[in-house]
Amino acid sequence: MAIEPKSFLYELDDATGVATITLNRPDRLNALTFEIYRELAATFRALDTEPGVRAIILTGRGRAFCSGGDVEDIIGALLGRPIDQLLTFTRATCELILSIRECRRPVIAALNGTVAGAGAVMAAACDFRVASSTAKIAFLFTKVGLTGADMGAGWLLPRLVGEAHARRLLMLGDFISANEAHAIGLYTSVHEPEAAVSETKALALRLARGPSFALGVTKQALNREASLDLRTALDNEAELQAICMQGRNFAEAHNAFMAKREPKFE
Repeated sequence: MAIEPKSFLYELDDATGVATITLNRPDRLNALTFEIYRELAATFRALDTEPGVRAIILTGRGRAFCSGGDVEDIIGALLGRPIDQLLTFTRATCELILSIRECRRPVIAALNGTVAGAGAVMAAACDFRVASSTAKIAFLFTKVGLTGADMGAGWLLPRLVGEAHARRLLMLGDFISANEAHAIGLYTSVHEPEAAVSETKALALRLARGPSFALGVTKQALNREASLDLRTALDNEAELQAICMQGRNFAEAHNAFMAKREPKFE
């Protein structure tokens, strides 16, 4: 089924297998609407099995990656609603994060400018965060009277930066610079603005050329093992590795090594 979102841009490079999702409300710093939440979740669910897709870039057009929920279209619209309607919305935002985490394709957040609120959590949910030096980030929720543990931030952030940094970021809600985000492990890498795009594409191409099945299994294992004890995790990994050893990519890696060439993974 064709992926044709109406609320943001989508492009697939058939030659490389790299799909790019671009938030496209630059005049609103790519703030999210109800429709964008819904379409993003549906798109990541579709990309999990979309033929030809081997890596995904999530980025924003203009001066920001994403500034969070739109003040008028979402925040203002939620004021005064009954709890059941609010819960329907908050669960929908969580579904977006789950769709990113459960998508077996590697997802790279290409960050620039403002990365705030829901935008910050989306970035945290991705597998990699390649940032421009302009990419300041904040988990702003407590600044507007909401819990800092929103959309999975209370689960994701301690695993990325440790509990002490997570408490500071989620409870104070302050912006931190790209360099600090990199220093604490939140950003994978930071580059000057003119180099950030090419660095993101280079990483995407490297992942796209990799063993897709093995990368997908690795993502699934990381998700599952977060709640497992060591013995159960080891049993899980033993089973997964045995399955991978039956695959063509394992044999191709061996053949390439023996022939002293680069492997060509399926």
